[in-house]
Amino acid sequence: MRTPRNDTEALDPQRTCILSRDTDSRAGLIRLALSPDGAVLPDVRAKAPGRGAWIGVTRAELEAAQAKGKLKGALARAFKGAPLAIPDDLGAQIAAALERSALDRLGLEAKAGHLIIGNERIAGEARSGKLHLLLHASDASADGAGKLAQAWRVGSDREGSDLKGLALPVTRTTLSVALGRENVVHAGLTDAQAARRVSEALSRWLHFIGPAPAPEPCASAAQGASAPDTNTDPGRGRCHEDFE
Repeated sequence: MRTPRNDTEALDPQRTCILSRDTDSRAGLIRLALSPDGAVLPDVRAKAPGRGAWIGVTRAELEAAQAKGKLKGALARAFKGAPLAIPDDLGAQIAAALERSALDRLGLEAKAGHLIIGNERIAGEARSGKLHLLLHASDASADGAGKLAQAWRVGSDREGSDLKGLALPVTRTTLSVALGRENVVHAGLTDAQAARRVSEALSRWLHFIGPAPAPEPCASAAQGASAPDTNTDPGRGRCHEDFE
């Protein structure tokens, strides 16, 4: 008879970061794959065929390892000596792929009816105890974010706590495009499972890009997920979807 621990691992298999050797679930790590021409590219959805390599380090740590040659050695071992080429902008490509994946997840939840926008609607759902995750564009005002956070605390019976929304490292323009709406400054998730899925995608992205050099208008904490304030404009690069 299998133990509960084995059951958990079967449902959420663990992988090992090739650089830090730390282990985590697939959802917490980033998979790298080889394109047909041997280029190492991000496979953030873990769907590319063939052998993969997993990383859980930040962009700064990845680029430091790349500069020192440690990344090349780790990838050579992971891909069993297969010919490979590491793009100089691999870190930027990963950041762009993670941003795209996180924003795509928000778009999917919006289409499924799990995401709401508009200050009044978000505040109403928050006070009713139906809000599970609160998000703000990086250029949202501190006053507006603070009022929604207070409504969330009231509805969650957590007045006096530090419960507040998560400031995303994208502006309202980018967030609006991702959601197919106009002038999206704040967004809320009203479904617990949807909030979990979004939190996982955001946590992986925000962990990789690391903290911003300057503070954002909104604090970066969310119910069920916590991530540092970040603000980055990574360059767009290739990812495994481009060569599938």
